[in-house]
Amino acid sequence: MFYLPDGTTKCGFYECKRCDNRFLSLQTMKKIPCPSCAQDIDYEIGPDESLDDILDSAELIQVIEGEEEIKKMDGLLSLAITGGEDEWI
Repeated sequence: MFYLPDGTTKCGFYECKRCDNRFLSLQTMKKIPCPSCAQDIDYEIGPDESLDDILDSAELIQVIEGEEEIKKMDGLLSLAITGGEDEWI
């Protein structure tokens, strides 16, 4: 799989509110750092920002359970990035 190791049975489906990136993670917390935005964090925050908002920019959309469901979602999300095989859809 592209995002997760084979055999994963539970994961979180996240969307970053800063870069609109959607991804899967082994974590299932309400908010986590976005892997894309984490590389470009600017620690100079303004008066209307908090460090938590900058660090934890990805919000949980859905908890996905079941190895087969996770494989399907992983395949769909990876198509946009890899341009891989889509005949199975």
